[in-house]
Amino acid sequence: MSPLLWTCQSTQQLATVLSKKGNPISADTVGRLLAEMGYSLQANLKTLEEGANHLDRDRQFHYLNHQVRRFLKQGDPVISVDTKKKELVGNFKNGGREWRLRGDPEKVLVHDFINPELGRAIPYGVYDLANNSGWVSVGIDHDTASFAVESIRRWWKSMGRPLYRDRKRLLITADAGGSNGSRLRLWKVELQKLATDLGMKVSVCHFPPGTSKWNKIEHRLFSFISMNWRGKPLLTYQVIVSLIAATTTEGGLKVQAALDPNTYASGVKVSAAAVEGLNLRPARFHGDWNYTLAPLKDRPQLKL
Repeated sequence: MSPLLWTCQSTQQLATVLSKKGNPISADTVGRLLAEMGYSLQANLKTLEEGANHLDRDRQFHYLNHQVRRFLKQGDPVISVDTKKKELVGNFKNGGREWRLRGDPEKVLVHDFINPELGRAIPYGVYDLANNSGWVSVGIDHDTASFAVESIRRWWKSMGRPLYRDRKRLLITADAGGSNGSRLRLWKVELQKLATDLGMKVSVCHFPPGTSKWNKIEHRLFSFISMNWRGKPLLTYQVIVSLIAATTTEGGLKVQAALDPNTYASGVKVSAAAVEGLNLRPARFHGDWNYTLAPLKDRPQLKL
């Protein structure tokens, strides 16, 4: 039967339709019978993503998990990266509730129209799996590969280097799309610069398409940030940075955050020749998802 004909109607409407078809019944009885058959009113649940049925999805998860375990066992840094949802900056409603005196809710603007003077905040996060710690760069411009890699560089300078000063390789787990997408040439060019600057091999394992919610940063860092600032208007960039940095958990999560005031050009084109000049070694299994960038010895200026 059509789902719109039955499942979206109330018990009273169902009882009326059934009665007209020669089956007299009350709304209460309809509700009781539905409950006895295991039915209840339920909202939609976001669990399905396009691309989730890739043939090598399960094999990629096994490969990624093996690499993470191998790096962690040897004491090398493993980070999970992603861009959190962009947020309007200003006196706008923020989902959730907070404790206030009865009858004194926080007053915010009725309409969520972007304030051109404030714009949107772009939080790009780096989560250190071994140390349960996170870094968030709050961008003000565009969510590009250059911004993503600069956020990783800032994490290294502020949090990573004191912990992994003598390590010579880094593993990054990232989504297959967005500013750190597996097909994005600029992402690989910027990672090459990072590997050369740090003198480290930078390995990347991408999650299969349509599986972004499995990324560790989503439920070990971003979810707690959202819980920490629920019900609080994100009035300014500094408020956002402060709320992120104040995020903690009973498990000992530590977070640092800083504003990134730089501008990043969007739509930057990278030539095939520039990609060929990278010191990039694809893995035997799905080299498009798994690869390593080694430092360039002569530190040449990469031309896009």
